[in-house]
Amino acid sequence: MAELYGTHDISVDGDTVTKRFVDGKEGGAAREWRALTLLHEHAPGLAPRPIAFEGGSVVMERLHGEPVRGRPDAATRAEGMAGALTRLHTAVPREVLDREPQRPWQVADLSAQVLEWCAAWPGRGGRYDEAVKEGRRWLEQWRPDGTGVTPVFGAGDGNVANFLWDGTTIRLVDFEDSGRSDRAFELAETVEHVSSWVHGEVDVMPHVELTAAEARRFRECSRLQALTWFFLLSGEGPRNPPGTFLRQAERVLARL
Repeated sequence: MAELYGTHDISVDGDTVTKRFVDGKEGGAAREWRALTLLHEHAPGLAPRPIAFEGGSVVMERLHGEPVRGRPDAATRAEGMAGALTRLHTAVPREVLDREPQRPWQVADLSAQVLEWCAAWPGRGGRYDEAVKEGRRWLEQWRPDGTGVTPVFGAGDGNVANFLWDGTTIRLVDFEDSGRSDRAFELAETVEHVSSWVHGEVDVMPHVELTAAEARRFRECSRLQALTWFFLLSGEGPRNPPGTFLRQAERVLARL
């Protein structure tokens, strides 16, 4: 699940980067190292090359490039982002993927958390309360049955800042929540992440082909992710423009 606070410190020394986990997130460093090792073998060049794993720190190759988030041409990078995601999702052979641990905050856990937030909602009136009411109504009757699940290796974080553009290629960073997942859920997490729309829409979906079953699951997972972001943004913190929370409420209602 997306976090709104820092979970690690980054230090750069020449061509190496050390990512030191500082918040005690269980398993974050190990998941990062496992992902980099796996991708170095099955999708070399897509993510940083792993160098060393030292307890709560991961040392990796430094990737040159700028985050797509915040670039004036971010929307034009959607096709490259989609290509990077497709490579990520298809690189790991199924027999290897089946042995990988599941990523944190899959559908069941996230649904349960959002229902708790709905039940504890204090009320703020207007479209905010309507979003919670309609979201809770939908979530209480939703029964995901696994239809449309395509197993993939997922990054577990849809932040557009994790896509680096070096002038030629899009590559990926940040795998502390990675693991075995499903394609529709991962795509929904990217599309609904606040960074994909708050400064202008960056939509990878026109560049992704889904089966009919995957498309249905994607729509359902998008609803869940939009609801998740509604509660994550309810504090109206300084990281996003004023009015972002109201825009998220409208986004939830549109998805529903």
